[in-house]
Amino acid sequence: MANILLFDDSEVASRAMRGILARGQHQFAVVTESAAAWEFIREQVKIDLLFLEVKLRTENGIRLIERLRNDSMLKYLPVVVYSNVSDLLVVKTALGLKIQHYLIKPYHEEAIYAEIAKAGANPWRNLHFEEEKSFCTQLCIKPDELRKLRVDLMAAIEDTRQAFMAIPDEHQHPEVFERISALAEQAEAAGVWGVVDCLKALRGNLESGYWYMLRPAAADLGFAWRLIFCHLNPGHVPEGFISDQERKEMQEARERNRWFGTDVKASGPISTQKIVESQLDALPGCPVIDTVAAAFQMTADGRASSLHHVMDLVARDPGLSAQVLVAANRLDRDDMTPVEDPRLAVSLLGEIKLNSMARALPLVEERYLHIPPITWSNFWMFQVGVAQLAKYSAEHLEFRGLVANAFTAGLLHDLGKLLLLRIYPYAFQAIVAYARKETLALQEAEQRFIGCTTRTIGDHFARKNDLPKVYCSVIRWVETPEEATDDPEMVAVVSLARHFCLASHVGNCGDTPKDHYPPVAETAAWRVLQDSVFPGFDLKNFEAQAHAYCHELKQTPPGSAT
Repeated sequence: MANILLFDDSEVASRAMRGILARGQHQFAVVTESAAAWEFIREQVKIDLLFLEVKLRTENGIRLIERLRNDSMLKYLPVVVYSNVSDLLVVKTALGLKIQHYLIKPYHEEAIYAEIAKAGANPWRNLHFEEEKSFCTQLCIKPDELRKLRVDLMAAIEDTRQAFMAIPDEHQHPEVFERISALAEQAEAAGVWGVVDCLKALRGNLESGYWYMLRPAAADLGFAWRLIFCHLNPGHVPEGFISDQERKEMQEARERNRWFGTDVKASGPISTQKIVESQLDALPGCPVIDTVAAAFQMTADGRASSLHHVMDLVARDPGLSAQVLVAANRLDRDDMTPVEDPRLAVSLLGEIKLNSMARALPLVEERYLHIPPITWSNFWMFQVGVAQLAKYSAEHLEFRGLVANAFTAGLLHDLGKLLLLRIYPYAFQAIVAYARKETLALQEAEQRFIGCTTRTIGDHFARKNDLPKVYCSVIRWVETPEEATDDPEMVAVVSLARHFCLASHVGNCGDTPKDHYPPVAETAAWRVLQDSVFPGFDLKNFEAQAHAYCHELKQTPPGSAT
């Protein structure tokens, strides 16, 4: 596999070359201006072959070849001119610059592969180094010792580069010659002739009084450092040749390893509450699972005959419900009573605002919530199950003032987990796995990893974005209803609904399973509610009916719960 650079300002040529090289499993990059080409080559170093068009819209590609051939470090870089120009004078000029070949467009796959093979037979970067085996024999050293000499040379190059950068422009400093001599001697001992040539050219310029060349020489030494690095690390793929997909995969691998590979017992939390909250504050809205967001964008495209389909979708998704409530409560309205009903929020926002919102939602990829047995489907089922049971409980306990908002309160109670998935995609997976392994409550595991809990995260976001107070209270205290200072009955109703869903295994929210769930009479939620229910309430019958209702919900097809 070779790293191929194309210098051509034709988009058609770029697409054609990309396709040919992909079939040969070669890495590919394209530049459209000579300045960009020069910078790319200097930064990436590990370019195996340059294909070049001489006739460009704004410049002549020949000039780049001339610049390469006049550079002590890049003079060996193989160049193939692949051009529309067949003028004999241009061809002669290019061949005089010792290019590898001059070909006439259109591209021919076999010719391109042949040129790549020719360039790879004796890679140009090797010409700056003594061949390892013969050099080691000559010096009576082992390959590991030669490698150390070259690693030490890299360190010396960096020290010299920094020293040159610190010297004021165009000031003569005799000790510079001592540095050049010492570094050249070290480069000779390591068999790195490219560095020797570079330093020789620099000495000649300085001896001629061209001290302004010292600062560019620091950049040349930076290139020399990268050249040696590539030689010592043949498997290195330059950043410029990594595709967006590969870059994303590498970044994800690093992030996954950070969350799964850190011993939080020894090192403490990976993040802190302060950092988490700053990232929450930077979010443009409430995160929504990508597949749900796609459905919302299709439904809220402004072409529907009514908003009922939008309302149905929003009303049963925690992220969408939170987002429309935030948006509706920020509207300038005559009646500034808090909007607590997601359906009403959809109606107030209207088609135009909903369509705009749909295109700007922060997304959470569904795959990040795949931690068997947890999936987005059964996580969603748990949230909707709690919502249904909260409404059911409010009705049966005859808390009529709670019924209207109980469903939404239950739907939003675990909002913090969606937020965590957005800011740290692999954190929830790692926390759940850790909690299972250590047999910890999920909240305790969250504390160990992020210095706070998803309850704290959800509460911060909800209050910062002015979600209706009743939902903020539920998010904050649902697992500790006896501590609720606001809306205690709603908090307790949702807490009770959560208890039913956990005990009956309705979906999965990630909480560490328990061997035993106590009867309702022993829960903190009931201790809050018991004095508010009517005398003679049959708790055992209610509990049995609630568990039966949970069983019904488990049989309900996804998407039909409202």
